[in-house]
Amino acid sequence: QVHLTESGGGSVQAGGSLRLSCEVSGPSASRYCTAWFRQAPGKEREWVGSVDRDGSTTYADSVKGRFTCSKDNAKNILYLQVDNLQPEDTAMYYCAAAGVDYWPLRSMRRDLSKYPYWGQGTQVTVSS
Repeated sequence: QVHLTESGGGSVQAGGSLRLSCEVSGPSASRYCTAWFRQAPGKEREWVGSVDRDGSTTYADSVKGRFTCSKDNAKNILYLQVDNLQPEDTAMYYCAAAGVDYWPLRSMRRDLSKYPYWGQGTQVTVSS
């Protein structure tokens, strides 16, 4: 059983940066396809970006060029570097994991129902 714990959220002004972390306890992070999602008040949870088992990354268009997903398999930690934050990035950010080797369809990595393991979330608040 894998357990995920996020940290690193906070309050920043527009244009600022944060590095979110997600500690993976249990089996090695290298065994999972992972992703970051976010949920703003009153909105549905949305996919932000993914790091697959082979280390490849993909991003939502809304964050491409500003957010960077990575993982350190040796430390069992996932990272989400968030730069040039804007007020519309305000949300609770979650990491998620799925014990699959790869996603047969690209759309599957964006589907939150495909991820059985979730962290508790870390809040990011961006003021203008």
